[in-house]
Amino acid sequence: MPRANGTFDITGWDPQPIDEAEGATVSRVHVTKDFHGDLDGTSTTDILTAVTQVETSMAYVGFERFTGSVHGHKGTFVLHHTATGHDGDQSMSWSVLPDSGTGELAGIRGAGQITVADGTHSYHLDYDLT
Repeated sequence: MPRANGTFDITGWDPQPIDEAEGATVSRVHVTKDFHGDLDGTSTTDILTAVTQVETSMAYVGFERFTGSVHGHKGTFVLHHTATGHDGDQSMSWSVLPDSGTGELAGIRGAGQITVADGTHSYHLDYDLT
């Protein structure tokens, strides 16, 4: 299975709190990104976040529409995100929504992870084009 690697920049972050009750704040966040590396393109993401009073304890889920190319294959697809964080440890994974690929990315499937180190967002996506 091929692996796509690279980085992305967050170009927009628009949070809208939904529930600011004691214990955690739940927000809807619209995010835009520029991808570099084996994924080359842009995306729009809508996530639901929950952040506790301890800012390192958080979770989010969401969907991201990527538009661009994967190793030169052009099209779009949707990623499903799941993430949790506690005391500096983070787990951020994503998977391709089945049957969401278009253009040369029709039939794409796969999964991977996002990491953040020294402010840089890196990704890998193990994928298959069938």
